[in-house]
Amino acid sequence: MRVGIFDSGVGGLSVLKSVLQARLFAEIIYYGDTARVPYGTKDPQTIARFALEALDFFKPHRIEMLIVACNSVSAWALPQMRARSKIPIVGVIEPGILAITKDTPKDTPILVLGTKATIASGRYAKELHAHGYSHVQSLATGLFVPLIEEGILEGPLLHACMRHYFNDLSSTPSVVVLGCTHFPWIAPALKNYFKDRIDCTLVHCGDAIVHYLQESYRLSPLKHPSKARFFASADVEGLKAQAQAWLGLG
Repeated sequence: MRVGIFDSGVGGLSVLKSVLQARLFAEIIYYGDTARVPYGTKDPQTIARFALEALDFFKPHRIEMLIVACNSVSAWALPQMRARSKIPIVGVIEPGILAITKDTPKDTPILVLGTKATIASGRYAKELHAHGYSHVQSLATGLFVPLIEEGILEGPLLHACMRHYFNDLSSTPSVVVLGCTHFPWIAPALKNYFKDRIDCTLVHCGDAIVHYLQESYRLSPLKHPSKARFFASADVEGLKAQAQAWLGLG
């Protein structure tokens, strides 16, 4: 089975990593819209337009499923994409919500991190409240995206950015939702920042979507590793270099 993975840039490589490790697909076509990253600062209409243009990119590749590894697109453009496509299109928000609701007590303090567009959509907070979670904070942390795109995954600059965002939290979370596929790349730094909560759990979109695919589409591991091919709207060699650095692929 050939599947597509679409993201605004290199952040979706975190989803690709989880999917590769699960060996659910024979071939994966990864497309990053690197010419227009980040999506998280764009208005909903622009995000939807870019997402529909990404569908056009995948047409010649004859994929059988598309994974949208972008929370901003998952928040604002999935209905439009599904209306224009005959193949299954899976976003990252629903799997993330399901991962939380499986075994997280209702009184757990939850912090949702995401881009401005994702947080403005209110998708995570609304879904969690609908499931009975009352202690949910949502925080737009868009400055993380350019830092990660530059390969800054630790150190004083990232720590200063975290301190800027997290100093005024009303409570320390027990669950942190990484509501942007860029954010798993700084998971160790986030874990260290919240180290005073030893039981702090990070919800990773990539891992959540693998469990979702296995359960919803009855997918099981293949005998052979998946093959990945990389495409980008700009600087495809830069994307391949990042895939080589983070995943050993390119």
